[in-house]
This record gives sequence, C-alpha cells and structure tokens, in this order.
Amino acid sequence: MRPESSAFLWDAGEAARRVSEFITDLDEDTYRQDALHRSAVERQLEIVGEALGNLRKHDPETAAAIPDLHRIVGLRNVLAHGYAVVDDGVVWTAARHRIPELIVQINALLGETQDS
Repeated sequence: MRPESSAFLWDAGEAARRVSEFITDLDEDTYRQDALHRSAVERQLEIVGEALGNLRKHDPETAAAIPDLHRIVGLRNVLAHGYAVVDDGVVWTAARHRIPELIVQINALLGETQDS
C-alpha cells in the first residue's frame, strides 16, 4: 500500500462513520422528510466517494480491494453534480446497508497498514 493511501482510507472511514452516526435513530421515512439529515448524509457520502476516487487514482491496487468502488464514486458524482436527480431511496440504502460494510473493509485495510 502506498503511503498516501492510508490518508485516503482514513478520510473515507471517518466520513462513513459520520453517515452511520447521522442515521442511527432514523427510519427511511424520517430521513426522507428531514432536509438537514439528508444534506449531512449526502455531504459525507460525497467525501467518501472523493477519498476513494483519489485512492483509485493513486493506488489502484489497494482500491481494487474495495468492492463496488465504481458505484461509490458514481454516487459521489451524482451527489456533487446531479443534485437535481438524487434519489433519496438510493442514498438511504447506501447509508443504511452499504456504509456499515464499507467501514469494515476500510478498517481491515487500515489494520493491514498499521501492522506492516
């Protein structure tokens, strides 16, 4: 793993943890009705996608260990550039179901770095 890769992974992991924190006490209907939570979650997902996009550019080998990386970066692009077509259901699913898995993957990669 390249030296800068751990910084990208750390940034993505921190943003992912914030997403989980922000939706802890919410259900999907409450999320959809709360502009503040939607905005906060979307912003953190943008950071996740940006950090992992940078990881892909600088360290494709490490990035390849993250399943669905292209979808994560794609969601970031929609959130950043296609804000008029953001599907709250897609964002909710990513936040509720995909982010916990991503946190585990990032922690495993960072654990490999710290043990090296």
